[in-house]
Amino acid sequence: MMGNVRADAEAIWSAAIRSAQPVRLMTDGRLICDPQQAWTFAGAAIEPAVHLDAIDRIVVVGAGKAAAGMAAGVEQLLATTDRSRHRLAGVVSVPAGTDAPLQHVSLCPTRPVGENLPTLVSVAVTGEILLLMASLGPSDLAIAVITGGASALLVAPRVGVTLAEKISLTQFLLAAGADIAELNTVRRATSLVKAGGLARACTAGRLVVFILSDVIGDRLDVIASGPCMPIVAQPEEALAILKKYGAIEAGVVPQLERLLLADRDTQVAQPHSFISNWTTPRGCNVSHTIVGNNQTAVASAAAVAQRRGYQTEGRTTAPVDCFSPPESAEAAGQRLAGEAAALLAAARTDGRPRALIEGGEPTVRVPLDHGRGGRNQQLVLAAIHSIQRAGMPWPEGLLIASIGTDGEDGPTDAAGAHAGSSVFTAIAQQALDVPAALARCDAYPLFAAAGGLIRTGPTGTNVADVRIILARPT
Repeated sequence: MMGNVRADAEAIWSAAIRSAQPVRLMTDGRLICDPQQAWTFAGAAIEPAVHLDAIDRIVVVGAGKAAAGMAAGVEQLLATTDRSRHRLAGVVSVPAGTDAPLQHVSLCPTRPVGENLPTLVSVAVTGEILLLMASLGPSDLAIAVITGGASALLVAPRVGVTLAEKISLTQFLLAAGADIAELNTVRRATSLVKAGGLARACTAGRLVVFILSDVIGDRLDVIASGPCMPIVAQPEEALAILKKYGAIEAGVVPQLERLLLADRDTQVAQPHSFISNWTTPRGCNVSHTIVGNNQTAVASAAAVAQRRGYQTEGRTTAPVDCFSPPESAEAAGQRLAGEAAALLAAARTDGRPRALIEGGEPTVRVPLDHGRGGRNQQLVLAAIHSIQRAGMPWPEGLLIASIGTDGEDGPTDAAGAHAGSSVFTAIAQQALDVPAALARCDAYPLFAAAGGLIRTGPTGTNVADVRIILARPT
C-alpha cells in the first residue's frame, strides 16, 4: 500500500512541475502573437495593442530560473515574423545548466546551480541588458521575460553598495527568517535595476513583460523585486526591515542606513503602485502578463490526484501581507501533520482515499550553528516531529511531501523531502535525532540516511512550492 502512495505522490509532484514548464505555458495557445493581428492572451487583448507590422527591431531581455524556457517560447511564437525586418535579438540572465542555445537570444549563465546569490557575472550581464534597452527607438519592441530567481540574476547595485555587501545582506536576511516581500523591499532599495529600473532604462516605444510568478498572490512588485513596475524603492520600509532583523546593528552594510536616510530626505514618498500597465518617463508603454503561477501547478497536481482515485482538495496558502506574519516551515509542518491525521481518519471512515495539494512558500530562521537543508525539508521534518511527539507510529497509507518546483531546496541537491512509514521506520531504526536536526536546520543528512529526499535536478521552472498529503485507508 505504501509503495502505491509513494508512486502516486511522485506522479503528482511531477505533474505539478510539468504544468509550469515555461515553453509549454508560452505556446499552449493562450498567447497569440500573430503578425497579422493584435496580440492577445487568454482571449483578451494585450494593451496597449501590439501590432508587429508597426514594429522595427525586437529584443528579448530578462532573468530568472525559468527565463530560458520563456525566451525559447518567445522565439517559437515569433517564428513566423519577418526576421530580416525585425532583427530579433536579446540577452537573458539564467542559472547555469539552463542555457541551451537559442537561435536569436543569448542565454547567459550568471550563477552556479544551487547557489541563489548574485555574482560578478550577474552584474556584467545586467549591464549588457540595460545598455541594450537604452539602444532602442520608439518603433522598436522590447519583450522582458521575468521569473522567480531573477533577483539574483538581474543585479545592478546602487552607488555606495558593493556586490559583496548585497550578498552579505541577502544571506543575513534569509538566515534571520525574512519573507520574500521583506527581502525584495530591501533589494529594491539597494538596486538600480529593480523597482522599475529595467523599464525606466528602456527607450523602445513598447515593452511587453511576460511573468512566471513564484510569489503566492502574484504581487508584481514582489516578483523579482518588480524590475518593470512603476514603484518607488521605499527607503523607510527598507530601514524598518533592516532594524527589525538587526542588520543595521550587525553592520552588514555599514553605510546603508546613511544612504537610505538620504533617500528618505530627498525622495517624495509615494505608495506602491500595483498598476501593471504604465508609461515610463522616457515614453515607453509597459504592460505585464502573468502566464503561470503556483495555482497552475497546484491545479494540475490536484487533477492527477483525482484521476488516481483520491478525493482531492487543492489550495494555496494566503499571500503574505503587512497584517499577518509569514508561516514558518515548522508551523506549516505541524499544521499539515494535524491535517494529515484528519484526512486519514476520514479515509478510514468511508474507505475513500483523500489528498490535499497545497501551494506555499514558508520561511526558515536559520541558527548560527546550522546544518544543511531547505525550507521544504524543514517542513516535512517538522511534520515528522509532530507525529513523533504524539507517541504513535507513522500510519500505513499516509504520506506527506513538500517540493520546490524549481528543483532547488536550499543549498542542497534536493528539491524537497517526503515522509511515509518507511522513512519514519528508518529514522527509528537508525536512531536519527529529529528534534536536533530540526533545531539546527539540518534536515538534509537525516533524510539522506532515511531515504526521504526528493531529487529532480533543476526543473527549468519556478512557481514556489507544492505540498502533498495522501491518505489511503488500510
